[in-house]
This record gives sequence, C-alpha cells and structure tokens, in this order.
Amino acid sequence: MSSSTPSFPDRIELTGEGLVLRDWTEADLTAMPELFDHPDIAYWTPIVSPFDDEAARTRLDRARQLRADGTALLLAITVDGGAALGEVMLKRAPEGTELGYAVGPAHRGQGLAARAVRVMAAYAFEQLDVARVILELESENNSSVGVATRAGFRLLDVPLIKGEEKGRPYVLQTWGLDRP
Repeated sequence: MSSSTPSFPDRIELTGEGLVLRDWTEADLTAMPELFDHPDIAYWTPIVSPFDDEAARTRLDRARQLRADGTALLLAITVDGGAALGEVMLKRAPEGTELGYAVGPAHRGQGLAARAVRVMAAYAFEQLDVARVILELESENNSSVGVATRAGFRLLDVPLIKGEEKGRPYVLQTWGLDRP
C-alpha cells in the first residue's frame, strides 16, 4: 500500500439499502460454514471447499490481516448488525478496486448481494475517492450477472481474464460502476 492510499479503519460498519455491513467477529465463526460450505460457492468463488470450522478461523484471520495490510476489506452482510447472511469484499488491486460477494444459500433471493455491492461501492467512492469499482465474474454465472445488472454495473470492453482455480479453467468478464 502506498502512503497516498487511504488505510482502512480498524473497525467499520456501513449502513444503507436496509443492510448493515459489519466486521466479522469471533461470534461468527460457527455460522460461517453454513454460509460458505455450498457447491455454488465452491464452484464460482475462490473460497475453500469444504468450508469447515478450521476454514472459518483461517478466513477470519486472513480478513483481519488483509485489512491491516490495506489490501482488502471483508465485511459480513446483515440486515440489523446481527446474524451474518453473507460477505461483501472490497479489494485493492493493480487493475482497480474490485468488489466481490457471497450470500449463504438460505438467504438468497432477497437482493442482499446487489444491495451490499451498492453500499460497498458508495463507501469506495465517498471514503476512498475511487473513480470506478469493478466486478470480475463468469458470464455463465447467471446469478452474479443479475447482481451486477441490478447493482448498476455495465460490462466493460476490456480483455477477458483467463485462469484456473481449484483445477477448473475460468474466463472472467469485467463489469464496472463509475462514481456518480
């Protein structure tokens, strides 16, 4: 992180769109496997699978380290600051400020991901002075394409990102949302 890049606060809570995005805590460790140990999350995201209690501890520790490094911000998606329903991420990378999300299977269909992405994008624009946030997703991931569209993102005319993760090749499109 360069000295001109604003650091992340030690504690954060973002509100808007009927959501409270808050820090992950020790109390969330038991709920994390229920949210993240699912075939859809294993397939479409880099989150480890199977996702068990040990993976939850590792993820919480990693989230804290990434924040301390100024690299990424991982927040629990809640409606009231209580039970975590999923996660939204902001990651600083050379290609731009990337957002990501995962919503637990029991909590899908409520617009949580799109709302959380809009709240996190507003934070990036207003507090971090970012001009554009991006989502990188596979075109075949219809749920994520829907989230991008509902959150106001547009498909950018940039090269596709090709790679392999968990033994599976992928091709990512880049979607962007510019500061209003």
